[in-house]
Amino acid sequence: MKFKSWIASFRLKTLPLALSNTILGSCLAYAAGGFHWVVFVLAASTTVLLQILSNMANDYGDFVNGKDTVERIGPKRMVQSGEISRKSMLKGIIVIGILCSITGVSLIWIGTWGIDIRDMLIFGILGIAAIAAAIKYTVGKNPYGYRGLGDIFVFIFFGLVGVIGTYFLHTHTFQWDLLLPASALGFLSTGVLNINNMRDYEADRNARKNTIVVAIGLKNAAWYHFFLVVGAMVFAVIYTLIHDQSMEKWLFILSIPLFFLNLKKVFTYQDSMQLYPELGRLSLAILIFTLTFGIGLIL
Repeated sequence: MKFKSWIASFRLKTLPLALSNTILGSCLAYAAGGFHWVVFVLAASTTVLLQILSNMANDYGDFVNGKDTVERIGPKRMVQSGEISRKSMLKGIIVIGILCSITGVSLIWIGTWGIDIRDMLIFGILGIAAIAAAIKYTVGKNPYGYRGLGDIFVFIFFGLVGVIGTYFLHTHTFQWDLLLPASALGFLSTGVLNINNMRDYEADRNARKNTIVVAIGLKNAAWYHFFLVVGAMVFAVIYTLIHDQSMEKWLFILSIPLFFLNLKKVFTYQDSMQLYPELGRLSLAILIFTLTFGIGLIL
């Protein structure tokens, strides 16, 4: 079995996006005086493993459910191409799932040490839900990714749970205004999925994979993308306005031109292949937004 085939199944380009919620939640915690390095490392490890688990399960699930066809645009799928057997991929999913469980349990144990057992149980349930969501996106008899629910799960786990959960594990506190930056990142992460689904519109429609894009059509999907990106910026601005408005807090504005370039492409592309590079570009823009927003918080 080729080592590079397994690396390809991890889809390394998606990992910076996966780290964004850990980075943002940790920066918010640092600004609140509650940052802990061990929590950050374990949260980052768990997030990366969850993303890898989701990518491998997606590769496996789309093949098993017959959704990977020759019409599909994008990176080569390892099971569909025959580079990794169906049985081997399933074993790989189990291994990554176990590793994710180990880091996740360690994170919850350390991050909730000294607080009410109820909070530990809540995070335990969230951890199980996150692993289940990563797998059930395309795996099983009735995967939620084929019913237009992927966007909701991305918003919840890459935004609300990822950011606020990380913040809580650092600080053992919760603030309602955290919903603003968490929702901003959730919207942007959902935007990445939306572009992916716009690119795969024809193949998904023919394979009866009912994403939101298939349900509303490409034109409405472009306006949906506009809503996600602009909505995220509005959330970031509101959060900054209700807090310290010193100049460094607005550092994230430097990332906004990158999002406008993305929106321009979404409204002007002529061929779905032109959207393929936008996945990486938008993911990089989100990481830059996260870093500049986070650095602005701690300066």
